[in-house]
Order: sequence, then C-alpha cells, then structure tokens
Amino acid sequence: MQFLDKARIFIKAGDGGNGCVAFRREKYVPRGGPFGGDGGSGGDIIFEADPSLSTLLDYKYKRHFRAERGEDGKTGLSTGKNGADLFIKVPVGTIVRDVLTGLIVADMSTPDKQKRLLKGGAGGKGNARFATPTRQTPRFAQSGKRTLEREVELELKLLADIGIIGMPNAGKSTLLAALTSAKPKIASYHFTTLTPNLGVLERYSSRFVLADIPGLIEGASRGAGLGHEFLRHIERTRMLIHVVDASFEEERSPLLSYTLLNEELKAYSEKLASLPQIVAANKIDMPRASEGIRELKEALFAKGVQVYEISAAMHKGLEPLVEAVFELCLTLPPVPEFDEEALVEAPLYSEGFEVYKDEDGAFVASGGEVERLLDETDPNDEQSMRRFQQLLKSTGIIDALKGAGAVEGSLVRLGEWEFDFIE
Repeated sequence: MQFLDKARIFIKAGDGGNGCVAFRREKYVPRGGPFGGDGGSGGDIIFEADPSLSTLLDYKYKRHFRAERGEDGKTGLSTGKNGADLFIKVPVGTIVRDVLTGLIVADMSTPDKQKRLLKGGAGGKGNARFATPTRQTPRFAQSGKRTLEREVELELKLLADIGIIGMPNAGKSTLLAALTSAKPKIASYHFTTLTPNLGVLERYSSRFVLADIPGLIEGASRGAGLGHEFLRHIERTRMLIHVVDASFEEERSPLLSYTLLNEELKAYSEKLASLPQIVAANKIDMPRASEGIRELKEALFAKGVQVYEISAAMHKGLEPLVEAVFELCLTLPPVPEFDEEALVEAPLYSEGFEVYKDEDGAFVASGGEVERLLDETDPNDEQSMRRFQQLLKSTGIIDALKGAGAVEGSLVRLGEWEFDFIE
C-alpha cells in the first residue's frame, strides 16, 4: 500500500431542512390553521481515529466530504428527519489543521477517538411557528440554516515511543529488524526506506513502539532529500536512537555525521533537538570502525552522551543498547499530544448591511442582513412579501435608504431583486 502522510480535504456539515408551509384540510375541521412542521437539522462532520488505517491515501482521490442535509418539514406538524452524521476515518496519530487559520483543531492520537468538528445547520421553522392572534394563517416558513464548506489539512504524525534516526545507509532499518519483528526493506544504497517502518520492542512486561525515520541528510530541515516529508514523524517520539555508521563507509567521519544530523534537528525544531538521544555506533565489524568509535566517544563523553558499540547486521552489542533504551524510556513522559483549538465556524451571513448609490443611480442595499432576508422570503407569496417589508423596516434598511436619498419611485436593488421605492 502506498504511504501518504499529508492531504487536504474540504468538509461541510449538512444544511438544515426548510420549514413547511401547510394548513389543516380535514372534512370536520373548518378553518383549519397552519399545519407545517419544522425542518430537520443537518448532519455533523465527525472525525474518528481508526487503528486499522496506516495511510491517508484515501484522501488523495476523494477530497470533498459533505454530511447529509436535513429533511424539509412536512404537513401535520411533522418535523423533517435529521441528516445523517458523516464520520471521516483517519489513522491514529493524524492531526487536523484548519487551513484558514493554521490552527490544530483535532489531534486524533487515541484509538477510536471521535471529534465533532462541524455541526449541522438548524432546521427552519414551519409556518405553524409563526401563527399569532393577529396572524392566524402565515403563508411563509423559515429556510434551514446553510453551512459553509471548510478546507482542512490532514497530517499523519506516527505514534512511536522511540525514533531511529541516522544518515542514509547507517543501518537504521537493519537495527529495527534486529530489535523487533518488523521486516523493512534493507539494501546498501541511499533511501532504501521511503516510508517510516514501525516495530514493537518488548522486554518483560513493557513494550515500546520504534519507528525507523527515513530521508534525513544534510539539508533535511530545508527539505533536502526526504527531510520535510518525514521529520514531522519524530515530533511524536519520546526519545531517539541515533544510529551512526562508525566504519567511514560513506567517506564521512562518524562524528561529522552525528553533528550534521543534530544540526538539522535543531534547525527544524528546538523541540526535536532537545529529545533524549542514545547513540548506537553501528558496523563495528567493519574496517576502521574502531577509529570512528574512538573519535565519537572522545567527543561525546564531555557531553554526557553514552555511545553503544553494535553491529545490527551481526546482532552484536544489542543487549546493552536495549537495556539502556528501556531504562531511559521508562522514565520519560508519554507520547505528547498537541493542543486542540476550536474550529470556529464563520457565520454564513455577515452582520449588518450597507446602502449606497451606484453608477446607474440605483440605491443598493447589500450585506449579510440583506442576504438573510432574501433567502427567507418567497417572492411568489403575498404574506411572505408582506413580512419581508416589515423586516426591511425593523432592521433599519428602509431608514438607511431614505438617508441615502431614496424617494418615492427610486430604483432599489437588493441582491438580484429590483423594485421601486415606496414610502
């Protein structure tokens, strides 16, 4: 299966159903009153962390997700059915970021966790809701609340206790295979590993997840190699095993490799640079390894960094390394979680309105308040239009038009509607 750890999708909660305009029409109920029910609420958008998933590949091909719309109200004061919620399943460890604000709105780091990100629109009121002693046959209803579509970014950050890092061909995958039952692809050339590999290290009653992080070379923090693609995965780890090729096989001193990679961690994130590290000097069975190990130990002793001599391929020196890893890991806090911010839904209708005179001499009223009134008005229904005129007065739009110079017979535009101004 192709590994994909980043994707952008569009999500939209369901719109609310419209209220119903209806009246009682029964043989023995003369002058039946309004009988229209409310619309149902739209479905919510809910994210769910699914332990069976390991990639965001599904979201490469499908990018738009919309919950079900609420059903319109029905006669008989029947409320429309609520729209079904839409569950979007993602791998454990996925964070959801709002593209508009850049804020993390969900951290799906716990298996089976559910997070409601968008709430469906409320259903509109049926005409029975608008009946009053002086208005006994309202011929209008309220439209359901519409919802806005939002773009979010999904980013998978692997949940691992221990990250195995090192320059290409240092032996990271070989070490993972030696310590766990994982079976990563292993070969003696750069970038054999193109996806993170996970394995479980067990000892006594404890178990820790290891991740082999590929793609780190000089310049990784600036995106060189596969740096930006995989550095993000180390952010979830509690500690690092830094595998260093002690044999000079890559024509670079082990100390230089160690130094360069730590500089890349620091350049990418101070948090990564501060993670506890254990150094595994690998390939001790190769020529010149003793020279490299001596250089490493002399330089790192003053920093208090312990160097463990191993041969991952020959399974040499692994026991002391494992003991040190367990001893350190048991003292560390759990895998970190990101702080979640609320996904604030932008209002569908902006507040207020504005009135101005355009180049044609027409008086134009625009803004969220005007849009809302137009959406809730049926131009083919006399009572709905009468209510519209009342709302124009109560919201101050009529006074604003007068203030702008509108007089009897002036052309007025509201959205796509045009009519003559009447005092």
